Amino acid sequence: MCDGAPRGGTSLDAVAAQIDWAELDRLLAGISSSAKGELGWPPLALFRALLLATWHDLSDVRLAEALDDRASFRRFCGFAAHEPTPERTAFVRFRAELVRRVLDRALFEAVTRQLDALGVVVRTGTLVDATLLPSASIRVDGEARWAGHRRRKPVHGYKAHVATDQDAGLIRGVEITTANVHDAAELDAILPDAPGETYGDSAYQGSRSERIIRARGGIPRVVHTSTWGGPEALEQLQAHNADVRRVRCRIEKVFGTCKRSYGLRRMRWLGLAKAGLQVRLAAMAYNLRRSLGLLTAMVA
Repeated sequence: MCDGAPRGGTSLDAVAAQIDWAELDRLLAGISSSAKGELGWPPLALFRALLLATWHDLSDVRLAEALDDRASFRRFCGFAAHEPTPERTAFVRFRAELVRRVLDRALFEAVTRQLDALGVVVRTGTLVDATLLPSASIRVDGEARWAGHRRRKPVHGYKAHVATDQDAGLIRGVEITTANVHDAAELDAILPDAPGETYGDSAYQGSRSERIIRARGGIPRVVHTSTWGGPEALEQLQAHNADVRRVRCRIEKVFGTCKRSYGLRRMRWLGLAKAGLQVRLAAMAYNLRRSLGLLTAMVA
């Protein structure tokens, strides 16, 4: 897997070639990011700029500077060499419109569907898990909530509930809640159809999760914490849990990459809706880069 962000123009061109941007442009139609009396920037160019910001972990100010300075960034967004580029406030207004129109979900689903059509994934199973994401501000973010953790300090913020392919590592489903929501609460929302063997930690044990997985055509493969029947049954349980953990732990690499390289160490903006936008932007950026790596490996 290519864990880092795209760095060169050639890499950005290859990422861009994976997607039918016209479909995304139609989803963004009608959005204006201009202040009163100003000309509006093309919404697709702004969306592609947000992907650049996610890959390179850039603030709005740094993104505006990079667009003004870097030829590969201009080309990726569709700006000519000497054409003006957006200021910081254009990105602020554009994100507000994405949140207001709840477009982050539609954009994620469109990108995921297109990447799926490339045929880079051989379905073998699904991994499910959730990860805590600290809020942008403990004092100011009134929508975030506290959640305890067995081995680390409590976190004030949100939780990303994620399903990935077992082998390809692409993010198939993602939902965002406040941090105090149980890991398995969004299983029905994130689990794809025909998930195959579905791996999860002990948070996904129980009849409710099992019903959801089987209803989608999957086979539950989750960690269990207790058994009856003496030493032999305990030995079988420990062997089962070891097998599940060996596969399930691969999703931790996805979380690590998104936090280390795609800006999810903490939330940039306040509120649940904006947290959802940030997480889905990271998921799209990750999937685009990951798919490029898979395609390159297939050709080699």
